[in-house]
Amino acid sequence: MTASLTRPALRLTLLPGDVLPEGLNWRIQDGYIRTAAWDEEGESITLGLWGPGDWVTNVYSALQPVEVQCLSTVVVEQLNPSDDEILSFLKHQIRNTEEIFEINRIRSAEQRLLSLLRWIGGRFGQVSSRGTRLSLKDMNLTHRGLADICGLTRVTVTKNLNRLKTLGLLEKVSESDLLLPATPALALI
Repeated sequence: MTASLTRPALRLTLLPGDVLPEGLNWRIQDGYIRTAAWDEEGESITLGLWGPGDWVTNVYSALQPVEVQCLSTVVVEQLNPSDDEILSFLKHQIRNTEEIFEINRIRSAEQRLLSLLRWIGGRFGQVSSRGTRLSLKDMNLTHRGLADICGLTRVTVTKNLNRLKTLGLLEKVSESDLLLPATPALALI
């Protein structure tokens, strides 16, 4: 009989705003995380948004520092990935970063915000015949948080959220849930 020499994986529960320890790989069991770096003026640059089932790390980034910050209450478990898992992760991370970069290149603030909401809905929302429902409360994404992700001001985000609701491109389902309706008008945008 052989004794197992592997230690149990480290499991952490962190609060919004907490930063994960550097140099380790983490699988998200519950909650949402943002990876970010900073420009020369100290402005935050969102590199990715991650949710349950995803794994995050700053180990493979060329940018320094990269912060792995909890958006909501998060439960993570340390991961020791195989080479295949690392390759898959890097491809997923590149795609995530490119999608955010593409959104941030949209000139119109209204279109940029709508694209961001559609992207978040596609990644983390609930799709139905009515459209895509997303909970900003579950993700702990305030107007300020949305602004940080897409390079707008909080005031611009608030103004454009209201405008998108007026245009029928966004519906308020509850105090914190939004619906991106599945309509031909939305598909054109």
